Amino acid sequence: SRSAMDHQPKFFENLSGAGKAIAVLTSGGDAQGMNAAVRAVVRMGIYVNAKVYFIYEGYQGMVDGGDNIVEVSWESVSSILQVGGTVIGSARCKSFRTREGRLQAAFNLVQRGITNLCVIGGDGSLTGANLFREEWSGLLEELAQKGKIDAEAVKKYAYLNIVGMVGSIDNDFCGTDMTIGTDSALHRIIEVVDAIMTTAQSHQRTFVLEVMGRHCGYLALVSALACGADWVFIPEYPPEEGWEDSMCVKLSENRARKKRLNIIIVAEGAIDCHNKPITSEKVKDLVVQRLGFDTRVTILGHVQRGGTPSAFDRILASRMGVEAVLALLEATPDTPACVVSLSGNQAVRLPLMECVQMTQEVQKAMDEGRFLEAVRLRGRSFENNLNTYKLLSHKKPDAELPKTNFNVAVLNVGAPAAGMNAAVRAAVRVGMTEGHKIFAVIDGFEGFARGKIKEISWGDVGGWTGQGGSILGTKRTLPAKYLEKIADQMRTNNINALMVIGGFEAYLGLLELSAAREKYDEFCVPMVMVPATVSNNVPGSDFSIGADTALNTITDTCDRIKQSASGTKRRVFIIETMGGYCGYLANMGALAAGADAAYIFEEQFDIRELQANVEHLTEKMKTSIQRGLVLRNENCNENYTTDFIYQLYSEEGKGVFDCRKNVLGHMQQGGAPSPFDRNFGTKISAKAMQWISKKLKETYRKGKVFANTDDSVCLLGMRRRNLVFQPVAELKSETDFVHRIPKEQWWLKLRPLMKILAKYKTSYDVSDSGQLEHVAMLPKEAETGAI
Repeated sequence: SRSAMDHQPKFFENLSGAGKAIAVLTSGGDAQGMNAAVRAVVRMGIYVNAKVYFIYEGYQGMVDGGDNIVEVSWESVSSILQVGGTVIGSARCKSFRTREGRLQAAFNLVQRGITNLCVIGGDGSLTGANLFREEWSGLLEELAQKGKIDAEAVKKYAYLNIVGMVGSIDNDFCGTDMTIGTDSALHRIIEVVDAIMTTAQSHQRTFVLEVMGRHCGYLALVSALACGADWVFIPEYPPEEGWEDSMCVKLSENRARKKRLNIIIVAEGAIDCHNKPITSEKVKDLVVQRLGFDTRVTILGHVQRGGTPSAFDRILASRMGVEAVLALLEATPDTPACVVSLSGNQAVRLPLMECVQMTQEVQKAMDEGRFLEAVRLRGRSFENNLNTYKLLSHKKPDAELPKTNFNVAVLNVGAPAAGMNAAVRAAVRVGMTEGHKIFAVIDGFEGFARGKIKEISWGDVGGWTGQGGSILGTKRTLPAKYLEKIADQMRTNNINALMVIGGFEAYLGLLELSAAREKYDEFCVPMVMVPATVSNNVPGSDFSIGADTALNTITDTCDRIKQSASGTKRRVFIIETMGGYCGYLANMGALAAGADAAYIFEEQFDIRELQANVEHLTEKMKTSIQRGLVLRNENCNENYTTDFIYQLYSEEGKGVFDCRKNVLGHMQQGGAPSPFDRNFGTKISAKAMQWISKKLKETYRKGKVFANTDDSVCLLGMRRRNLVFQPVAELKSETDFVHRIPKEQWWLKLRPLMKILAKYKTSYDVSDSGQLEHVAMLPKEAETGAI
């Protein structure tokens, strides 16, 4: 965005909230992660010396006043991070819709000197807040006329600042990639689908699943992508005329191909092209009447709103809460009410009413039957999801497929990561659609050298999205010592392109293969790497497949450990996470679990720091929060081992707290992939295969493929807001090869966030935030990394 030259960096220490009062409320339907947002607003507010108030029961509490509006302390928000829903309550409020109600609300706020509101809710709640802000000065004048407040107060509290955060599981708000609660709702849906799959397979059943989303098909679409559903019904993209026939044909074809289960996902707001509702019952009756399949309906209902927030939602909400307070501190009478949101993985501020108008445009387009327009207005991420789903779910008859005579090999390299199989499935299916033959290599480069390679077909990868680990098998072995044999195999099987899904070893492997091009013509083919490792330590990408699943494992475990510590009182846990030298899991795990400290290699620490942490925990034990949680990356320091830190804490904490340690180990590599990893793996891998097709066309000369330029060996990564192909040769300068990490890592910027929320004095560079962006209709070719 802006160059560093023309702006001095801006630090939040220089922003003061002294003399300001901030109130936070949750309104509309609840969503997991709202509490994390409330916690971040309260703590950041107190941190900058503002007074912070809870408003209980949403707008109803604002109108009723009294003990519904309470000043809160640091400890008030302890232990709520892992709780779903909203602890300050939410209510639908009739009276706030009347001017009388708003007059009363304004009076209640002015009495406490509150002129900064942080509203967490859906578009209805945010629209209400904006109206309140526009009427504010008129309301105060009316209160003064009635003699309820004096003229001094009218001057002193002349302006109301409003910042919104969108909490809604539907992800139906334009301008934000992900709303708070969406990822957690997907977790609930996927847990149910995974459970149903086992029973459906046992009985050869068809299941019709109804998910939430009255006006928005996001949950239905993404869960269909994440579980490879046979058919999906969403409001934005109704099926064509005669869909009944085509759906039944597809289901019976699947049965004929020995697929034992069919899953159909229906959004509760699904419609046909005449705007008539399509209900889950209707779909069931259709399948039973036409095909006679044993069919069951499961309506997920409020399960989707329940349960603990996912790691993604906790981090999203914590980042947004802090950003909201910054936005309030910087608000002036001239800045419009804004919404803080994420775009890619960057926090942005957007004018609230622009977002609301855009959201209403989508509904209007749907009502008027302009469905393509509706999909486009939903944004890039939604459109990508839809296109990827269409690409992967329906196999075209062989006669309709192009024939390219190219052979593409796919392999997994490095340690297993959840989501690898989803990536392989997408690669195989997209590759076949593009007309290539796809070969699967078993056990990485080692298996390649031994000739463990076979053609793989569309049906072979059915049901792979939900499987953890690596079905193809993966090894850490690098290709350098097998170059001769791998070249032989490439020649024997006539492999024209290579797709490698893996971690740091995959990156090193591609560097070795491209260096070997001088000697072996076989390696002069397009090669692409898709990053998949729990450590998230691959240069050229902000995220890698598997890291989100590992983060959720860490967060779940920390929740349980915190519960155990709360029971015993005065106990500090030291938890060791994986990641090699990369502190991503330790740092983000600490943010998501509400830890007191996280030791990482990227930020050197010494004995003084350890001492300060012990003192900090000693102080904490004097409050009502009598437990501590400390995360340590496995390689953060060779001498300050987990045992050393455990012994130090045990000795220094004698008489104040006792200590326990826990090494999480390989459970971080296992488990069913999270919705994020399934989706990210699917989309990034599909894009990589499309790149391979493009490169094959470009490099095919005189009957053979020959590619020996740097730009034919690429890594596909997510950078800020975009998916980009980067030649591995160019990434060398960005890599610390000794410690196997990128030299610069975006998440280190979030490091101070964890410290602020754990009450440490710290410096926080907020130069990135602050500029108000606008909701743009995005150009067609722009690709987003948003999942």
